[in-house]
Amino acid sequence: MQKSKNIRHLIVHIILLAGVTITITPFLWMVFTSFKTLGESMAIPPTIFPKQFQLDAYKTIFTSIPFAQVYINTIISAVVTVLVQVAFCTMAAYGFGRIDFPFKNTIFLIVLSVLMVPGQIFLIPQYLIIMKMGLLDTIPAVFIPNLFSAFGTFLMRQFFMSLPKELEEAAILDGCNRFQIFGKIMLPLVKPGIVSLVIFTAKFAWNDFMWPMIVNTSPTKMTLAPALSTLQGQYGTRYPMQMAGAVMAVLPIIILFFIFQKQFIEGVAQSGIKG
Repeated sequence: MQKSKNIRHLIVHIILLAGVTITITPFLWMVFTSFKTLGESMAIPPTIFPKQFQLDAYKTIFTSIPFAQVYINTIISAVVTVLVQVAFCTMAAYGFGRIDFPFKNTIFLIVLSVLMVPGQIFLIPQYLIIMKMGLLDTIPAVFIPNLFSAFGTFLMRQFFMSLPKELEEAAILDGCNRFQIFGKIMLPLVKPGIVSLVIFTAKFAWNDFMWPMIVNTSPTKMTLAPALSTLQGQYGTRYPMQMAGAVMAVLPIIILFFIFQKQFIEGVAQSGIKG
């Protein structure tokens, strides 16, 4: 019995190790390519490790595009998107999950219906709105359409609905109003969900490509994803530079995940406790 159990554990660990290898290989390839020369990056057969680690790609990228300004633009867009979206989604989710009002379920279904429609459908209406607001080629044009999320509202609603009603009843008996119940009692209890929403939102805002490319054309107003795409030349691609930019672009998200990985995993695991 013990022998068969050990064999099963060994098989499971081999499968997990294979999955980790498949997942991490593209990332390692990206990192190693960023230290190669252009010739090494295009060599056939391809090589995994550079003959000599070069920093030329990291140095050149700052002269090819205004990388520092692009990085700042992306940080501003991501931070504003995360803060405002978390605030709006938690308030809306609390209303849908804990407060009874007419047509609540119908309105919530209308909000969820946004998830069933491809995001590309909204590009033209959003562009026209931003244009009429006079915000084309500005940083606010990037984050304004992303200040609310149907997915974030649904995610946080699941957390609020999993909390016992006795908490609110006790708070009301103690003289708390709705805002006090929401801010001092409910929000601390759904912290794992908030962390999950922060990571999901930050990842989306950081990696968003299509919308920033549409509304902003000036190099100094771009965010990371569209700015890195400009490194692809007409007759060839400078792979080391692209990989160097990608490495610097992905590092903040990786750091954010490792800092909050416990809360993130807990949040994802608890998001479906109660429908």
